[in-house]
Amino acid sequence: MQPTQFMDAVKVVIERDSRFDIGAYYFLKDALDFTVKRAMDNNEGQHRHVTASELLIGFRDLALQEFGPMASTMMSEWGISECSDIGSMVFELIAEGAFGKQDSDTPEDFANLFSLQETLAAPFLPTSHAVA
Repeated sequence: MQPTQFMDAVKVVIERDSRFDIGAYYFLKDALDFTVKRAMDNNEGQHRHVTASELLIGFRDLALQEFGPMASTMMSEWGISECSDIGSMVFELIAEGAFGKQDSDTPEDFANLFSLQETLAAPFLPTSHAVA
């Protein structure tokens, strides 16, 4: 998809549903690209469809890589608090033709895979040391 087409799709989505910041959609596109590249690297360079769980893990990993300890805060600023929010954005972009899907893909595929906020914060929480 051409950048202008993606930008137009995002504008239409935000006019219809303003729950998520425009930055969230652009980050989602980056996370999809990140995840597709990862899948190709693990599939001898062959392109293949990525699953919701792969996209969610890629989204999380890219957020941690790009924002570090601020990843959780950034997602909150963008209106993203759980995995199903990412699924909502994905299916809004599918409706506008910006993303593709397989017939078996559903918004429910994004529900409750893990606690997004906890998984973004966990690497930066202090570890507890038991005192003997």
